[in-house]
Amino acid sequence: MNPLLDLLQPYPFEKLRALFNGVKPVDLPAIRLSIGEPQHATPDLIFRAMSDAFSGLAVYPTTAGTDALRQTIADWTMRRYRLPALDWATQVLPVNGSREALFSFAQAVVDASKSAPLVVCPNPFYQIYEGAALLAGAQPVFLNQTPENDFGFDLDALSADEWARVQLFYVCSPGNPTGRVLSLDEWKALFELSDKYGFVIAADECYSEIYFDEALPPLGALEAAHKLGRSGFPRLVVFSSLSKRSNVPGLRSGFVAGDAKVLAGFLKYRTYHGCAMSTTVQAASIAAWKDEEHVRANRVMYREKFDALVPLLSPVLEVSRPDAGFYLWARTAGDDAEFARDLLAATNVTVLPGQYLARQAHGRNPGQGFIRIALVATGQECLTAAQRIVDHLK
Repeated sequence: MNPLLDLLQPYPFEKLRALFNGVKPVDLPAIRLSIGEPQHATPDLIFRAMSDAFSGLAVYPTTAGTDALRQTIADWTMRRYRLPALDWATQVLPVNGSREALFSFAQAVVDASKSAPLVVCPNPFYQIYEGAALLAGAQPVFLNQTPENDFGFDLDALSADEWARVQLFYVCSPGNPTGRVLSLDEWKALFELSDKYGFVIAADECYSEIYFDEALPPLGALEAAHKLGRSGFPRLVVFSSLSKRSNVPGLRSGFVAGDAKVLAGFLKYRTYHGCAMSTTVQAASIAAWKDEEHVRANRVMYREKFDALVPLLSPVLEVSRPDAGFYLWARTAGDDAEFARDLLAATNVTVLPGQYLARQAHGRNPGQGFIRIALVATGQECLTAAQRIVDHLK
């Protein structure tokens, strides 16, 4: 077996199962707010598009996807991020959800033959980044995102020698779990480092369509690059998904877009990787990317949950509305793992300890003392869970 597999840590939910082993919850209906799995209804237009395209199962799909899907994605991206142009033929690829692409991208980008390559990850972070780095033969390094730096990147935490070894930098904006959105100035600083040291930026934007002000959608990486005059998006690739936007985590549909040269190499890798999207899923994806009405309705439901829960929880937990996304990143009074275990026993509400989403770096685990609450259940279930939490803490 590949010895690099031994470097992988248990996934957060494996740790959660171990933590809850032996816990006997109170006799109340279980409410699971630990996993970021959207539970709002999938729009009918997606089911109809899949039904109409079932004949597509009789053919092998191409790795690059249909021209129609890539054009639809390019059109959506230009509308969403106010881009003057995006070439669907060279700057867009469909992927089977952002998760598989974020992982496989490192395998295509990292040159393990170079001395001690580094992959930068936010901390806390989506665990796929670390696994991708390790199995590509690189060492993950972490930049802590803490309240002290407003959950931003401390780019001075790495030395010049370390920056010279960086080959890939994962960004998550809006962030998981903090909901933090990078500003234009922060993107500018990151682009300047990429120019100086030559590393590729992988911008994970799977939460980009869950936000609270219809007039102020979160700034995207391609949008930032365009505003800063970075023609062709040098060394920048963004990853997006329908899972959260359209409530179809089981569809496994997303896209990558950006630097044409980088994507050409990634497409070559994917041709061997065997990850072509079925034409049935492609047809459903076209329908989803073309429609914004269901996305706006989705945002209303999340907005209502945040409006109800943040005031309710604030007196007992240090919590505030994020910039975007559907998580609350709440500070606990004591150990976050003990908090989650006690909460399950007393309320039958499941949350995720923050320490499971982070690594010890720069002298601390920045997830320690926090819990992630995913507001993915129905509004009533979320409200019931919040009231149980309040009653428990009081």
